[in-house]
Amino acid sequence: MDGGTVDWNEARALAHSVAEPLAPDRLDPAAAVGTTLARPLLALIDLPSFDRSAMDGYAVRGTPPWTIRGRVDAGQTAGPALRPGEAREVATGAPVPEGTDGVLPYEQALRHEQSVTAAGIAPLGRHVRRAGEECRRGEQLAPVGTRVTPQLAALAAAVGNDLLEVHPRPLVGALLTGDELCSRGLPGPGAVRDAIGPMLPGLIGWAGGQPAGLTRLPDSERALAVALEAGSGQVLLVSGSSSAGPADHLRPCLERLGAELLVDGVACRPGHPQSLARLPDGTLVVGLPGNPLAALVAFLTLAVPVLAGLRGAAPPPLGTAHGPRLPRRPGVTTLIPVRVRAGVAEPVTHVGSAMLRGVAGADAIAVVGPGESLVRLIALPGGGC
Repeated sequence: MDGGTVDWNEARALAHSVAEPLAPDRLDPAAAVGTTLARPLLALIDLPSFDRSAMDGYAVRGTPPWTIRGRVDAGQTAGPALRPGEAREVATGAPVPEGTDGVLPYEQALRHEQSVTAAGIAPLGRHVRRAGEECRRGEQLAPVGTRVTPQLAALAAAVGNDLLEVHPRPLVGALLTGDELCSRGLPGPGAVRDAIGPMLPGLIGWAGGQPAGLTRLPDSERALAVALEAGSGQVLLVSGSSSAGPADHLRPCLERLGAELLVDGVACRPGHPQSLARLPDGTLVVGLPGNPLAALVAFLTLAVPVLAGLRGAAPPPLGTAHGPRLPRRPGVTTLIPVRVRAGVAEPVTHVGSAMLRGVAGADAIAVVGPGESLVRLIALPGGGC
């Protein structure tokens, strides 16, 4: 067992550096959403791949009036080239004939039998999407490390990609310890409702992981050791057993299993008793404090960069803001739920390590380092910063 207390910046960087990207997989664009590109996204075709109409109307060439020569619907071929003074009816998305100067929308057209002219002054040269105007075949559209969003998946499909080479979403299991926790109904004497369990699946998905189940455990060293050995996935989150109290069994369990302790406490408040270890089989174990806000801070500090590293992505960038009313502590990084307005981070109330009311209405967590004038911001799920 190695490790030791480190400062917040070092802990975040270390968590990312020890997480090697998962082996690439090939997925169709829809299934790849939430993964990270292991190869650049390339256009396999020009987009559009042909000159196409952007409006319902008439493809025209030359000056009016135009003689109408046929019709083209979407999915059909454009037919013969237009000659000066000719028009062809076209549907939105249909290919326009060679020689088309522009499309005259129905709303701007006056038709008389097989002839059409413009109603008033209708500028020509418009309403045609030219081949390759969005991208050219072979063009790189997104680099390695880009997270696949629904809109990127749509672009990948539009330019001809049936499969994307990606780093898959890491599987993340969770072990929740605590004899005092109840998950249903009103808590009885000495019991408290579990708040961390409902929080973790959403956090895992937001951070690019794939929840792999949640197991509730008593405060038992044996039960925790068995669960750690049986855990599946690339990451295991252990909540409520990371401190040094008589019911905190994570460290002795890790030692018994021959784990490498990489981080044993972080110089921050809240969330100091967080940890990061690597089991002999390569599974990364993130120890989260049992208090909900402290657990959230630890997840943002260690689990988020771990998941980014496994996905082959950079750690999420931090924003900045002024925080003149945020407290500073000498020698320790303070993480404070805030609302951000016009570039200024304002503290919220109810921000004790066991509290959730403040962070539930916050935009971000402000990272307030000792002696720093500007504060850094970790965006929260649903936050506006």
